Amino acid sequence: MRTKGMNTGVRLLFASCWMLACLLVACAGKKPQQEVAEAKPLRLLYWNIQNGMWSGQGDNYDAFVRWVNQQAPDICVWCEAQTIYTTGTADPMEPAEHYLVDHWPDLAKRYGHSYWYLGGHRDNYPQVITSKYPIENVARIVGAEPDSVVTHGAGWARIAIEKDTLNLVSLHTWPQAYAFRAENQEASKEAHGGDKYRRMEMEYIVRHTYGSLPDAEAMHWLMMGDFNSRSRVDNATYQYPEDDTRFLVHDYIKASTPYVDIIAQKYPGQFKTTTGGEARIDFVYCTPALYESIVEADVITDDYTRPVRDPRKLSNFWHPSDHRPILVTFDLNKLP
Repeated sequence: MRTKGMNTGVRLLFASCWMLACLLVACAGKKPQQEVAEAKPLRLLYWNIQNGMWSGQGDNYDAFVRWVNQQAPDICVWCEAQTIYTTGTADPMEPAEHYLVDHWPDLAKRYGHSYWYLGGHRDNYPQVITSKYPIENVARIVGAEPDSVVTHGAGWARIAIEKDTLNLVSLHTWPQAYAFRAENQEASKEAHGGDKYRRMEMEYIVRHTYGSLPDAEAMHWLMMGDFNSRSRVDNATYQYPEDDTRFLVHDYIKASTPYVDIIAQKYPGQFKTTTGGEARIDFVYCTPALYESIVEADVITDDYTRPVRDPRKLSNFWHPSDHRPILVTFDLNKLP
């Protein structure tokens, strides 16, 4: 009888331990899902900050950093991210005196970002990405000589967040009405050489990013920058002819990629300028699944970001920039 009782006790103890182990395993299995569900939204800030935030050099970027901190971004993409001119002047700095790009790690830490990335560039107008998450370089894009030069360069970076990976493409296309390296600039203007050149740059960038991977459709992509071109969806404001070459870049994107124009899609029929004038030339695009995860998005115009022309008429300088920022908030839990 004693042996039988002991066997029964052992069996009960074993059953209890087994049930407890199953419960612990079940709880452990639910924990990652709970952590993902509780993860805060992801905030992406894009801005062309004109000549490395020239307007912020005088106060050691204090107002700039204060404003960025107020937006609480997780990822920032900065266009024209290099210091070029002496504070308060249109006088070019010596390269050795440039604070940016080399000191982006120091500046980014002031608004809570530990990682930074410099895209490909050939001149003084690079793009920089800063982030709370590690950034992986995939490609720094500068085009190919002699006729496929990407003038201000582009970058393709990856950022892994929880279970998702974002592909970020930053760019800044040629800004002039004539083509890059045009021998006769006036003739090139008349032939819409600048618009055609931007169209070439755009195709090159897409072909060497999204278009370079056979499984790109299964990934999440963002493409943003100063496109220096107009979109047909804004033509109620522009009133350009239907065959205007200023539409070439965004017509190509619409016809040849799955990218969604976030601001146009979120605000159908509304025009949101991204400059000091009436021009929407800065865009943030994303792929459809990523678009469906957007919580909010807007061009930010407030007391700090509203462009004000420099009173001394120094070149084309504005305060704080001649462009306005775009802020997009994603809920990555909504991704498939």
